[in-house]
Amino acid sequence: MSAPKKIRLDKIGKELVLQYPDSEFSLPAEYLRVYSPSAEVRGHGIGEGKLVSGKLHVGIDRIAAAGRYALQIFFDDGHDSGIYTWEYLRELCDQKERKWEDYLQRLAREGQGRDPDESPVKFIG
Repeated sequence: MSAPKKIRLDKIGKELVLQYPDSEFSLPAEYLRVYSPSAEVRGHGIGEGKLVSGKLHVGIDRIAAAGRYALQIFFDDGHDSGIYTWEYLRELCDQKERKWEDYLQRLAREGQGRDPDESPVKFIG
């Protein structure tokens, strides 16, 4: 998979804009953060992934090339260990709607939320 033609960090909009020859995509920082390819999020093996919640307000401080094959994204919550290959970034672009819906459903099942300032209420009884 080849690199995007252009990459733009929109700090105010909190998104990464990737332009390919056939299309342009905007990936929100929250989406990129919760789908980080890092071991912290994905785990070290199948089924070890961690649900990341409370990242509604996360932003991107900066991005850097990781060789000729990937980007490293530095989030304002201190997370910076994921290396986003060109192939994985395109997957996140192409499957954005499905992946986002999967994430929202998973949050709901786990009683978690996107906003770190909200605490889920569980009724006992």
